[in-house]
Amino acid sequence: MITRDWQKSSYCAQGEACIHVATDQDSVALTESSDPGGAILRTSAPAWAALIRAVKESRARC
Repeated sequence: MITRDWQKSSYCAQGEACIHVATDQDSVALTESSDPGGAILRTSAPAWAALIRAVKESRARC
């Protein structure tokens, strides 16, 4: 069984409305804070980096 070091965003308020993120050598995993043992979404590190970059760029334009 894989043990992950889940991280929660510093922007997350108290409660159960956050996404937890963990990485390994090949991928990025995401899960809901309300159900960390539930479904896990996995994506590649480059795809995750592209998403984060796009979000930051769109926020800079606002």
